[in-house]
Amino acid sequence: MQVSIESTGNLERKMTVRVPSERIDAEVQKRLRDLSKRVKLDGFRPGKVPFKLVQQRYGNSVYQDVVGEVVQSTLHEALAQEKLAPAGSPEIELPASQDSEELTYTATFEIYPEIELSPLGELDVSRPVAEVNDADVDAMIETLRKQRREWKPGDGAAQEGDQIVMDFKGTLNGEPFEGGEAVGYEVVLGEGRLINDFETQLMGVSAGDEKKIEVSFPSDYHAQDLAGKTAEFEIKIKEVNVPVLPEIDEEFVRSLGIDKGGIEVLREEVRKNMERELGNALKERVKSQVMDALFERNPIELPKSLVQREIQRMRSQVGEAMDSQARAALPDKLFEDQARKRAALGLIIAELVRSEKIKVDPHRLEETLRNLAEGYENPEQVIKYYQQNQDAMANIEALVLEDQVIDRILEKAKVKDETMSFDQVMNPAKKA
Repeated sequence: MQVSIESTGNLERKMTVRVPSERIDAEVQKRLRDLSKRVKLDGFRPGKVPFKLVQQRYGNSVYQDVVGEVVQSTLHEALAQEKLAPAGSPEIELPASQDSEELTYTATFEIYPEIELSPLGELDVSRPVAEVNDADVDAMIETLRKQRREWKPGDGAAQEGDQIVMDFKGTLNGEPFEGGEAVGYEVVLGEGRLINDFETQLMGVSAGDEKKIEVSFPSDYHAQDLAGKTAEFEIKIKEVNVPVLPEIDEEFVRSLGIDKGGIEVLREEVRKNMERELGNALKERVKSQVMDALFERNPIELPKSLVQREIQRMRSQVGEAMDSQARAALPDKLFEDQARKRAALGLIIAELVRSEKIKVDPHRLEETLRNLAEGYENPEQVIKYYQQNQDAMANIEALVLEDQVIDRILEKAKVKDETMSFDQVMNPAKKA
């Protein structure tokens, strides 16, 4: 077997492979002889069909099968021989006519780029720092009260926080439209369930009011037939209700599943849950900061096939509410920037693991697995499942390895702490 390599681009390679015809002919002859022993043809007993007739009848199809298998096996041999790792499936091309003395084919593919990482000490990382204080606990308990609120009829004009029960009927250019009509629709002012132009016109209404309003839909509204257009709504206000929050007493505490210890135990449990959620959020924000810094400091040329594979993966992850045909119709450009970032970071992290000689810490792996299992009714059964499932365990190992990479970067990078409040960390959109 002879192999030659041609560079047709920075990452693209064209490999020509020549295989002696004897390798193919010998296998074709062997298969035809085996076939002649069991083939059935009219006028001949099984195993008595003349070899030339078998060769004439089946020779071409057997040859094609052997060529396909030889191409696959010699492709792997040639790649190993040349120490090449394609970034995607090679595109195989067989000439229309072949030399009788050898089989020649070409394989075109992209290779992974050589990555020279920027020194970790040059990375700038902003690390958010926050803690849960008494005011945060008070605010969370207030949220719990609101979740258990009851409603009673109000005697004044509706304001933020009040519940409105109404009927409405919308028209666009005088014609009804899908989703534009409801009876007994409940909405709490200030929660953002309605588009802003609709909700602001409900402020100040009272029970029994009937009015017509014009509502302008935003240009990026999810229903394209309404986006950027103005509709007219006839509304009838049936009720305006005001919230009644439960008192923070023993009954309220018991409603949250705490039978002993009263309000102090409630505060302790609330704080513990908030600290766990805050820790997870801080970890994710730091990870995001580190990944952004890595991506910006290490620009690399990416194989097109690698980016395309990431696009397909992202497309498959689009919301379950969208059917497969609709997902397939989404343009690649919609995912391309994020796909390029994910593909690049995958290569960068892999190189960091190799260059920094980072290996999965078994103690950290066990701790991560136990923390994951704690959220289930039978933790030991969950742990056993992962330990017996190689693919599932590999996912946990990947998470632990990624965390270790982040820690290594933070040890060497220029890290600046940024003090934030609990609310700023947990509600970044609200902060913006």
